[in-house]
Amino acid sequence: MTHTGIAGNLTKMPVSLDSAGNSDAGLATYQLALGEHRVALNDYLGKHLSLRFLNEINCVHCGRKTNKSFNQGYCFPCFRKLAQCDNCIVKPETCHYDQGTCREPEWAQTHCFTDHMVYLANTSGLKVGITRIKQIPTRWIDQGAIQAIPLVRVSDRKLSGLVETHLAKEMADKTSWQAMLKNLTDPLDLIIERDKAIEKVLDYINNVLQLSDLTKYSIQESSSIEIEYPVLEYPTKVSSMNFDKNPMVEGTLMGIKGQYMMFDTGVINIRKYGGYNVEFSAA
Repeated sequence: MTHTGIAGNLTKMPVSLDSAGNSDAGLATYQLALGEHRVALNDYLGKHLSLRFLNEINCVHCGRKTNKSFNQGYCFPCFRKLAQCDNCIVKPETCHYDQGTCREPEWAQTHCFTDHMVYLANTSGLKVGITRIKQIPTRWIDQGAIQAIPLVRVSDRKLSGLVETHLAKEMADKTSWQAMLKNLTDPLDLIIERDKAIEKVLDYINNVLQLSDLTKYSIQESSSIEIEYPVLEYPTKVSSMNFDKNPMVEGTLMGIKGQYMMFDTGVINIRKYGGYNVEFSAA
């Protein structure tokens, strides 16, 4: 199996969960997205691969050439004007739509004022997170979660951020990516963790947010999902590779987890290099 000279602008690796009939567990499957090209990466485990940066970056939104990528793939003008690049996307509890200052109100209507899930995940340990409903289980795979469970479904992004921020007072809301890649994570009983978190959520919703309209939220009672990743061997030491310092990334593909490709020579966060024009080769 040899592929040489497939090139295009990188975007976040498309992922899916191959459950093979088991709704509670599955294997993460990955594609490398290079413009219109898609490479089924799971098939290349144990193969020698190279990714060569061709010294050109194009904005993932407007396509213009840019000397520097902002926010994982945007040119500076798009970074400044797009709602999806605003700080409230990272911190949804700071949403300012009701103040009339949203960068793109129509975009917000379709992306922020839609159902979101507050969830618990086991990435480098227990953490709380949020995502749009249609991003399940993609969001969990992108974070490298080995387990995840829905907690509460809410009607908009700001509300999900408020609930997440409340829970983050007592648990992590970020992943230690080095520990995640080393697979230094023990399985947890997420049913127990969910039930403990639900008590805190209900107290916060009822006593602080004072939400009485049940259409704004619903407590989830589904089981947890376990996710396996295509990995031959996890690194004991994580060495990060960077296209801006070395345009050639190559080595034997040892695994894929989160948005990282793990080689015997180091790891690279593909999502970080959105818009980079890269050539893929395999032998």
